[in-house]
Amino acid sequence: MKLSILFAAIASIASSLPAGAADKKAALSADPAVVKAVVTATFKGAPAEWQARIVPDETQAICSQYPNGLPDDLFKKVLATEKANVVLPADGKVIGDWKKGQQLAQRGTGGQFSDKPDTPKGGNCYACHQLSPKELSFGTLGPSLTAYGKAKGFAPEEAKAAYAKIYNAQSVVPCSNMPRFGHSKFLNEEELKDLTAYLFDPESPVNK
Repeated sequence: MKLSILFAAIASIASSLPAGAADKKAALSADPAVVKAVVTATFKGAPAEWQARIVPDETQAICSQYPNGLPDDLFKKVLATEKANVVLPADGKVIGDWKKGQQLAQRGTGGQFSDKPDTPKGGNCYACHQLSPKELSFGTLGPSLTAYGKAKGFAPEEAKAAYAKIYNAQSVVPCSNMPRFGHSKFLNEEELKDLTAYLFDPESPVNK
């Protein structure tokens, strides 16, 4: 969960309060403690593993305090911290199986209350990006990734950069809305390689 999203939502509610509630509006829009209280109350009955998810690390705490953009000093701090958190594969290879990557990109399960022990995790990438030119339904929160590998010349260094961004998007764009799939251990190394392959394999639908 991104506390910055909740913070923005609460700020939006505060902006609609009548003028006579100016003191309440100020408190809601400026006090991070309000956000923490709302999140804690919302997940009060959640299992222990879910309780751990609502505790932000240092980077997310900073991002939640500045939903409209980081000051320059904090921008540099977050960028350096998150770059240092990226772990590339020990074997130096970042390209896996694009067919498995396609399945991961189109799968939206995982990380939900309705999950069963054997529920597979997915990247849910289509919710924010267009990936294949033939896709009929896709999100637009993120840029289109059609012909991504082709546009990058299928260069190995570009593939490593893509792997790093999938691993931890905040190592490229501090406070990005994109999940930190590898850093959070939501997806494993093999799955990250498969997603990278989906973007960079010449045979992938992305590059057709």
